[in-house]
Amino acid sequence: MKKEPREGHIRSDEAGADQRPVNRRDALKAAGLVGAAALSTGTVMSAQAADDPSTAAQAKNPYGGVPSGGITLPPYYRPTPYLVSNNIYYPGREPIGPDEMRISFIGSTPIPVTKAQAGTCIMVEPGNGKRFFFDFGSGCMRNIIAMAVPLQTVNDIFFTHLHVDHYADLPYLFAFAPWMGRWKPLRVHGPSGRTPKDGIKHMIEGMKMMTQWHTDSFNALPIGDGYEIEVNEFDFRDDNGICYDKDGVVIRHWRRAHTKDGASAYRLDWNGLSFVWTGDGRPDELSLELAKGVDVFVTEVQPDVANLQALKFGMPPIMAQNTIDQAHSPHYAVGYMFDQIQPRLAMVTHVSYDEELIPEIVAGIRVHYGGLFQFGAPDVVVVNVTKDAVWTRKAALPEAGNMAQPSPRDAIGLFDLSPTNLEVKFPNPRHTVAEVQEQTVRDAEIDPKKYYPPDVYREPQPDFPKDFKIDVSQLVQKKLHAMQVKLTGEQEKLQQIIDKLEGQ
Repeated sequence: MKKEPREGHIRSDEAGADQRPVNRRDALKAAGLVGAAALSTGTVMSAQAADDPSTAAQAKNPYGGVPSGGITLPPYYRPTPYLVSNNIYYPGREPIGPDEMRISFIGSTPIPVTKAQAGTCIMVEPGNGKRFFFDFGSGCMRNIIAMAVPLQTVNDIFFTHLHVDHYADLPYLFAFAPWMGRWKPLRVHGPSGRTPKDGIKHMIEGMKMMTQWHTDSFNALPIGDGYEIEVNEFDFRDDNGICYDKDGVVIRHWRRAHTKDGASAYRLDWNGLSFVWTGDGRPDELSLELAKGVDVFVTEVQPDVANLQALKFGMPPIMAQNTIDQAHSPHYAVGYMFDQIQPRLAMVTHVSYDEELIPEIVAGIRVHYGGLFQFGAPDVVVVNVTKDAVWTRKAALPEAGNMAQPSPRDAIGLFDLSPTNLEVKFPNPRHTVAEVQEQTVRDAEIDPKKYYPPDVYREPQPDFPKDFKIDVSQLVQKKLHAMQVKLTGEQEKLQQIIDKLEGQ
């Protein structure tokens, strides 16, 4: 029977013909000598570095820090001149400067939709009074309302592609905005596909079919052309093609590699300021080329955490790994793209903002990129940009926001008002309730006199009156009168306080 070597020994056939067996004591002794030599060398090098600082590794702040300056960021990272608060964005309380652009991350996750994150949606507001929306994911409508954006003014929506997490709330907007007074067609923009049924036109037709019952029932109210949709379907292969050019705003598009043909990125340029949203996709050379010189570059990120997801969700790791390899950009790739493009502000969105993973995502991005970087998540991150400054904040959203009134500028566009026309003429309904509901159903309604108290009873009027109109000038006069009464009351109160103080 062959005798095995004792623990700590190497067999002669493994050691080689010219090598003696080494026991544990000899190995430790040799290791100790090597360690001592290394320690001695390190000590000498440290002593040399102390005498000659040029031989030591020098730490460097990438933005040019100053003594006692603490954490520094680029000198242009500072509030723009138009902010009401440098710390918090208060919806509806802050105008946009004429040379400023505001970018709001209305929704920031693909899945899951949570209380903190709605589906992906980015609102871009140039200082010319326009609004543009890029994607319209699930739950974004609640944040749009909370951001005090009048529902009737939500228009010009640009879809990067037709995965449901990028358009899920469009049917909700389409169904209800006309009831709020958007009597003009909804405008949407998006790519064609390899076949006609893969383009945005086909998706919109399907949505109109899906909402047929809703829209037909609401046509017993003033809707006008609100249920019409102007679809700008551009050729997805037309890289760097212009899909919008109006009021000084130019928006271009290009292809992205995202599971199948028909995914696009966008670049918006206005007044010397620029914004890019790549949508979903694999890291690509076209984005490096066409996003050069951009102020705010936003892309998606999908950290490769397939093994962790397997523990959390019980799904096999290959599901997540293959999804990334087909369609998404891992955090290392995102950092590489940032470094090649060199935007003034680099951002990621379309990511589940899991606190335990955020440091790892940042670490992966920082492998390649040392510039200004921030997350467009969770909801709602707000970015203000001028040619001299970039600033980011979080919006203070109410738990129970309600519909915001259109501004005078919005109202002029919505209702075609002018100095010579201050009447809002409501569209006549397309049909009455009686034309779409059986008489026997209406006859089964409870008599309102049975539940209304007599002193508040009013006769129900199920059919909206024809040729209804409102004189805006009268509404303004009433509002001015109410303001005058309030001011007069405040003045009297102030005078009483002054009189009392003077009497003392």
